Amino acid sequence: METISKINVFEDIPAVLPDEWSQTLFRGAQVKIERIVSKGHRSPPGFWYDQHWDEWVVLLKGGAGLCFEHDPVERVLAPGDAVLIPAGVRHRVSWTDNQEESVWLAVHMTAAAVGRDATS
Repeated sequence: METISKINVFEDIPAVLPDEWSQTLFRGAQVKIERIVSKGHRSPPGFWYDQHWDEWVVLLKGGAGLCFEHDPVERVLAPGDAVLIPAGVRHRVSWTDNQEESVWLAVHMTAAAVGRDATS
């Protein structure tokens, strides 16, 4: 019988975060789930994420700002806020709270995992 373990997404976070920190919690054929922790981190100037997969992200703790290349409105995220970022949508983290950790849960999915092909 397989051992079933549990984690707490707010525990075992490194005390010092010189860089944004991430941990893969689950990886399947079409889905990857990550815990990401930021504290005052942001995307480098001029850098845009441009992923070949969909990403659903929820902010569990802290605060953050997300920018999308073709949308002038910054999305300010508070705990409980979630965003689905479709594949190919260039985006960046404009800021994260520098007073406390921002804890994210990110679900990366292939097009097949969300029931559509890569061209739709």
